[in-house]
Amino acid sequence: MRLFVALQLSDEIKNCLMQTIQKIKPYQSAGHFVKKENLHLTLAFIGETPHISRAKQAVMQLRQEPFLLELNQLGTFHRSTGDILWAGIQPNSSLQSLAQQIQQNLKEQGFVLQSTPFFPHLTLGREVIFNQGFSLEEFSKEEFSSYAKKRSMTIEKVSLMKSERVNGKLKYTEIAFVGLNNIMASK
Repeated sequence: MRLFVALQLSDEIKNCLMQTIQKIKPYQSAGHFVKKENLHLTLAFIGETPHISRAKQAVMQLRQEPFLLELNQLGTFHRSTGDILWAGIQPNSSLQSLAQQIQQNLKEQGFVLQSTPFFPHLTLGREVIFNQGFSLEEFSKEEFSSYAKKRSMTIEKVSLMKSERVNGKLKYTEIAFVGLNNIMASK
């Protein structure tokens, strides 16, 4: 099973991000965008594993108070086939601590994780190529900031998610979660 650990987003944040996607689409010549139900913030990518109970154990051991997550800007990771478009998160020590905890817990359970530093972001699109003359930086400062910057939600749980293709479409399903009041539940 292909697994990852994530923060799920409120409907308000998801709606805001979908509004962003709709406003950006006229400025792109290629790419595909994330579906509303798949929007999330990845804390740790586990990958293919048969060790579901170990992953659940790593999530169950988290100790963190609820905290505020706030949107702050748009950006891209440049790729030769088109950019990954993302919405950034306001720097947050609680979020960094949570990501470090889950990564450490997973390593202690025997998982080998990617060695790239944690950069909190919400992926909005992949293989995105913008029309010539379009400035994402200007769009982020003028358009995005007018309705999204400083939009926030309280993070109260961490989810263990499975990723699978169903009828050719990517689907993410929560298989377990821990409330940041440390209540574990399996689905």
